[in-house]
Amino acid sequence: MTPLAELLIRRIAATGPISVAEFMADCLMHPAHGYYSTRDPLGAAGDFTTAPEISQMFGELIGLALAQTWADQGAPAPVTLAELGPGRGTLMADALRAAAKFPGFADAAQVHLVEASPALRARQRATLPGHAVTWHDHAGTLPEAPLLLIANEFFDALPIRQFQRDPSGWRERQVGLTDGALAFGLSAPAPLAELAPRRADTTPGDIVETCAPARPVMGAIANRIAAHGGAALIVDYGDWRSRGDTLQAVRGHAPEDPLAHPGAADLTAHVDFEALAQAAPGLAHSRLTPQGVFLERLGITARAQALAGALSGDALTAHIAAHRRLTHPAEMGSLFKVLALYPPGLSPPPGLEP
Repeated sequence: MTPLAELLIRRIAATGPISVAEFMADCLMHPAHGYYSTRDPLGAAGDFTTAPEISQMFGELIGLALAQTWADQGAPAPVTLAELGPGRGTLMADALRAAAKFPGFADAAQVHLVEASPALRARQRATLPGHAVTWHDHAGTLPEAPLLLIANEFFDALPIRQFQRDPSGWRERQVGLTDGALAFGLSAPAPLAELAPRRADTTPGDIVETCAPARPVMGAIANRIAAHGGAALIVDYGDWRSRGDTLQAVRGHAPEDPLAHPGAADLTAHVDFEALAQAAPGLAHSRLTPQGVFLERLGITARAQALAGALSGDALTAHIAAHRRLTHPAEMGSLFKVLALYPPGLSPPPGLEP
């Protein structure tokens, strides 16, 4: 049993069941025992690998897409180049290197990283030497300026609440105790105004997930882009509308029961992209696009061929596998989706359609 599990069991025994959102928040960000508060979770030695760690091509193409957006919008200076949940800083490093090919972009771009984990801030600092970086605890303190923003696998880690449709309302899925161990249960049924529209596309027993912490983040992004210009690229797994239980845990690159090792496993849920778009008033959004399609439109195959020319043996084999992993429908190509937010009347970033 993990130290956090012991704390949660004592808390629930004293005060009653907690929401899935409360459980996730403690598991991920508890100051002493939270998953992200205490470790670098990425890579072979961690629990999962994100697209920027698979290949430099991912960050390079995103950097070029945002730099082209900057040029298309009149090359404002300064411009905030921001990332939400930047991991080790690999995506930002690759994006900056590629975007520097656009004349004037390197001088105009001011790098801002939204990162709450002290352990990951240290890794980002080491990955981005020579760059003046400003760190933020939340998106609400980003500058009031044109904003080019990247959010890759950020929203999937925000705490969610889960509600199961009942003939007489909705029951909230909760974490309680069964025989002294953590276990899922349901609250009493009650009407829920927020989910009233979902009665049209659900039946009793269906689960709908909501993510309240995403709303202020999207509001902060929308306010800046609507007022000053720019664009946001959101890359994550999920779909246009939430439906079903998507809470999942990963530890040591393998799935496990979300209740098995609180604080020692990564917890995520699929992203409801429709809800993100609705939480960004005043902005247009692109068509939700599979990651593989997005990267192919940006020229990942040509970039892969160019890089392959200098490789051989195991390095070439790994490079080919990385290209496939990022783009093939059976791997990350279809599971991950891309959504852009941008000012009305303008075009979305390259690789995406209105």
